[in-house]
Amino acid sequence: MKYSLFVFFLSFFFLNPTAEAQTWPLSEEAEITILTIGPGPNLYDKFGHSAFRIKDATHGTDAIFNYGTFDFRTPNFYTKFAQGKLLYSLSVGHYEDFYQSYVLQNRWIKEQVLDLTYPEKRALADFLVHNAQPENRDYLYDFCFDNCATRIRDVLVSSLNEKVTYPTNFLKETSTFRKLIQKNVHFNTWGSVGMDIAIGAVTDVEATPWQHQFLPEYVFEAAAVATLETNGNSHPLVKDTRMLYENAPTNERGPFLLSPLFVFSIIALLILYLTFKDYRNKTRSRFLDSSIFFVTGLIGVILLLLWFATDHSATRNNYNLLWAFPFSLLFTLTIGKKQPKRWVRRYLAFLLVLFALLILHSITGVQKFAIAFIPLFLALIVRYVYVISFLKKQEV
Repeated sequence: MKYSLFVFFLSFFFLNPTAEAQTWPLSEEAEITILTIGPGPNLYDKFGHSAFRIKDATHGTDAIFNYGTFDFRTPNFYTKFAQGKLLYSLSVGHYEDFYQSYVLQNRWIKEQVLDLTYPEKRALADFLVHNAQPENRDYLYDFCFDNCATRIRDVLVSSLNEKVTYPTNFLKETSTFRKLIQKNVHFNTWGSVGMDIAIGAVTDVEATPWQHQFLPEYVFEAAAVATLETNGNSHPLVKDTRMLYENAPTNERGPFLLSPLFVFSIIALLILYLTFKDYRNKTRSRFLDSSIFFVTGLIGVILLLLWFATDHSATRNNYNLLWAFPFSLLFTLTIGKKQPKRWVRRYLAFLLVLFALLILHSITGVQKFAIAFIPLFLALIVRYVYVISFLKKQEV
């Protein structure tokens, strides 16, 4: 009976395109809670998840309002995802299905029961139901500023007429967006390195306590100390916190021999070995230089597109372009010639200047770069210095 009633309401309010009613059946005893889910094994779920739950035994409903869903069947799905134009949606589902899916993934689930009067519950439920209508449910996802976690905070503030107050000092210390991201992903993993390459200097600014709530764990922490003004009196927003499921600890770190730091160290040693061999034989491995220009240039083009050709806010001002310079791709064949033009030597000197700027940006904190790349950076600098010296002698 409980499940059939839920399906009835769900189909009536959300699957009937002609339905105008947007009122969720709600009794005085209904509970509205915030669910916080722990990190999962995949990169896209390393940061956890947040959702609303409306539980009402009187009406036999137990529903999840989830702002973290998207449709794989969206036309040009991968193109839109790459461009930052993929729409996310507020979906409505059954709690038991939601719960079991995260238990199967071995992800902990915490619940915070909101201390709301009936009019406040009604206002929040009506806001969510209205937001879940087909014409309202979609939004343009932004990893740092508009996602399934920030929507929890924003919905509470909007639906309760801004009577929710979040203390600005609920954190012991604040961090940059990049540090907050890396907190959930070990630095020596491919996911971490991939994000470090893709995200720019905009993530190296200090996030305010309000902005920390782009991560579910900080939505949980902020809600735990937030207050709500009701009839002129201020009281805690959360009246009870429950652990619904406690996961079993797992070790998700892979073998070091497959880690980015090890792989890039091997590549760096190979570049240094070939450079030393060239120095001893008074020659130049032209294939190596062409390969370096091709790979770094191609990466640079991708980063440039992420900066200027997408709506991703986190990929702007990316100074990884200082080592992965796009123009190098154009000169792949030129650097591979036996006697390249004189300007090629000057271009290599320019690349060394860019490396100097990269070091300066790192020291001053303008942007932090992946630790796993340090051996590769050193090898590239040595290679560029050697090739400049070799070409200079060749010209003489």
